[in-house]
Amino acid sequence: MDRRQKLVNKITITLTILFISRIGIFIPITGINQAELAESIGKNTIINFLNVFSGGGFSTIGIFSLGIIPYINSSIITQLLVKILPNLEEIQKNEGELGKQKITQITRYLTIVWAIIQSISVSFLIKPYTFNWNVSFLVDLVIALTTGSVIIMWFSEIITEYGIGNGASLIIFQNIVSNIPKSLKLYEMNIEKNLMIIILLLSSCIGILIINIMIQDSKRKISIISSKQIGQKEKLNTQNYIPLKINQGGVMPIVFASAAITIPQYALLKTSNPNITRLLNTLISNNFCYLTLYSIFIIIFSYFYSSIILNTKDIAENLQKMSASIPNVRPGEETIKYLNKIINKLTFIGSIFLFIIAQFPLIIFKVTQINLLQGLGTTSLLILVGVAIDTAKQVQTYIISEQYDNIME
Repeated sequence: MDRRQKLVNKITITLTILFISRIGIFIPITGINQAELAESIGKNTIINFLNVFSGGGFSTIGIFSLGIIPYINSSIITQLLVKILPNLEEIQKNEGELGKQKITQITRYLTIVWAIIQSISVSFLIKPYTFNWNVSFLVDLVIALTTGSVIIMWFSEIITEYGIGNGASLIIFQNIVSNIPKSLKLYEMNIEKNLMIIILLLSSCIGILIINIMIQDSKRKISIISSKQIGQKEKLNTQNYIPLKINQGGVMPIVFASAAITIPQYALLKTSNPNITRLLNTLISNNFCYLTLYSIFIIIFSYFYSSIILNTKDIAENLQKMSASIPNVRPGEETIKYLNKIINKLTFIGSIFLFIIAQFPLIIFKVTQINLLQGLGTTSLLILVGVAIDTAKQVQTYIISEQYDNIME
C-alpha cells in the first residue's frame, strides 16, 4: 500500500470516528425533560463555557455529553503529577515506550475517575428536570455518561494512532465548529440592520485569525553548535537550533483563565453575604477590575503551562550528551539560566498577545455595539487555528514523504 492510499485511509478513519462521536451526543438518556433543561442551561455561564468543548452536550444530555473533557482534565493532572512525583518523572524519562504506555494508562484510569465525578455533578445539576430522580436513575446516568466518556477517549486514541492529527484536539475542533451555525443565528437581525458594519466586523475576524496564525507559528531560534565546530568560524553558520515558541501553552492559558474568571459569577449565585456580594459584583461588572483579573490569570497560566512543557534542565543535559552548546554560553547551569531568561521573556510576550486577542470581542463591541463574536469567542478561534495548522502539517508531511519516495525510486 503506497503512502497516498495510507493517507486516504487515515482521513477516512478520522472522519468516520468524528461522525460517530458527533451522533452520540444526540442519543438522549431517558428520564430527563430535555426541553426545560436546554432552556435553563442556556442561562448558565459555566455550562455555556463547557458546551463549547462538548459540542452542546451539556444542553442535551446524551451518552457522549461529557465528551473529551474528562480526558483533557486527566491529561493535565497527569502532567502535573509527572512534574511533582519523582517516580513518575523517572518512568517517563528513562523507560522509553514502556514508560509512555504506563503514563497513558494512568491517564486512562484518571479519566474514568474524573468522568464519574462529573457524571455525579451533572446528575445533581439536572435533578429539577428529571421525571423520577432516585438512586436507580443516578446509577444509570453515571454509568451511561462515564461509558460515553471512555468511548470518546478510545476514539481520540484511535484517531491519534491510526488517523490523521491529534484525536482529542480534532474532537474539540469538531465540537466548536458544530456551534458556529447556532452562533450565526444571533446575527441575522444585525445583518439586515447594517451590512457595512458586518463587513467591517468580518474583516476584524479575519484579522484575528491572521494574528492567531502568527502567534501559533512564531518562535525564537536558539542556535547550537557541536564541539567539532568550535574554533571553525566558517562553519558556525549552522541550521541547528532549539525552537522556542512565543506561545508555549497554545490556547490552554486562555482556556484555564476563561474557566477561572467564571468562578466569581458562580460564587455570586451561592453567597448571601452583602460584603462578598459587593466585591464579586465589582469584579464582574467593573471592566477595569475584570480585565485586570483576567490578564493576571492568563499570565499566571501561561508561565504555569510553559513550565510543564519545557524543562530547561533536561534541555541542558541533552545538549551536553550530544556534545553541543549554545554559542557564548557555558554548558550546565549557565545554559539553564540563559534558557530560563529567554523562555520567561517569550512567555510574558505570548501572554500579552493572548490577552489582547481575548479582548477583541470587547473592543469590537465597544466600537460598533454589535457582539459579532458572542457565540464563538477568540478562545475557540485559537483552538480552531491551532488544530487546523497541526493537522495540515501532518498531511503535508505525508505528501512530502511520498514525493521523497518517488524521487528515491
